[in-house]
Amino acid sequence: MKFLNTLIATIFLATPVYAAPQPYELQQGDSSVGFSWFLGSEEVRGSMPVAGADIVLDLDRLQNSKVRVSVDVAQARAGFPFASQGMKGKKVLWAQKYPQITFESTGFRRSGDGAIVDGNLTVRGVTRPATFTAQLFRQAGTEVGDRSRLSVRLNGSLSRAAFGANGWADMAGDEVRLSIIARMQIAGR
Repeated sequence: MKFLNTLIATIFLATPVYAAPQPYELQQGDSSVGFSWFLGSEEVRGSMPVAGADIVLDLDRLQNSKVRVSVDVAQARAGFPFASQGMKGKKVLWAQKYPQITFESTGFRRSGDGAIVDGNLTVRGVTRPATFTAQLFRQAGTEVGDRSRLSVRLNGSLSRAAFGANGWADMAGDEVRLSIIARMQIAGR
């Protein structure tokens, strides 16, 4: 009997165990949604705070991961006050009517040393498919293999016109580049 118990324990311990999808909490103060676009020949940079996030990651089986994030349009800042005011007005994001921008993932897949995150992006009440490239890092001070605190860098772009946010098209470029840093920790820790 002792031999059988040892054999079962050996088989169990030798078999790779896949972690179940794990909920994470966003560290909002250490996360940022950055964006940039061209106003004439000048690049303008800005940021929007994250209003909320539901994050479930399965780092062993990415396809089981899910993310839903919303950002606060009313608190957006763009380079200088005139740009911020114009961006939040009716001709572009219309923050008063559409106070949040949301992204909900529809799929995750590995790509080289990172991942591709597909999903639906909603801006001004218009929902369109969006794709982001993602890179995952352990946060400073964590041990190799420790997945309790992570940082994710996401990059992508969108067309303002595709979402009806095409005000001042004669001065402002259509493409908006997104650069997002999300820092998170396992929920409940």
